[in-house]
Amino acid sequence: MSDDATPRFAFPYLYSGQAQKEITHNEVLILVDMLIHAQAQSAVVSDPPATPGSGDGWIVGGSPTGEWGGHSGELACWTGGGWRFIAPRAGLRVAVLDEGLDYFYNGSGWVQSAVRPDGFYVSNIQVVGEQQAAIAAPTGGSTVDGEARTAIAAILNALQDHGLIDGGV
Repeated sequence: MSDDATPRFAFPYLYSGQAQKEITHNEVLILVDMLIHAQAQSAVVSDPPATPGSGDGWIVGGSPTGEWGGHSGELACWTGGGWRFIAPRAGLRVAVLDEGLDYFYNGSGWVQSAVRPDGFYVSNIQVVGEQQAAIAAPTGGSTVDGEARTAIAAILNALQDHGLIDGGV
């Protein structure tokens, strides 16, 4: 990494005696604005939109065209001065508006967040879904097994205490 730029996102440093520091400073402000509470309209678009709004961003898709060419996987933002691009770093999170999900960059690619509106995912496999109706406590049956009922009730209580199932009946 050059001594002329920050180590993570390569923002240029200002130096004493530098002419037109405001240009460098304003460019960095644009890039910082892209990263603070980063948003993307979509994470799968490869073609730049014809009429983007100022400040609108995208995670550039896998086969970029036009002005996005060569920027696959980067965060693109439209500004009054044209397109700005930021190469992601591991841990960068972006709210993807068309999906209502957060994506994060894991160092090699963009992945959906584990927490999604329909549940919790591990390795893209749903392990906890939306909360369903309450499970009734054990009753009835032709043979009553007190130990089994006590064990089932304890399991239900633990799941309810942790908020994994509804406690109402």
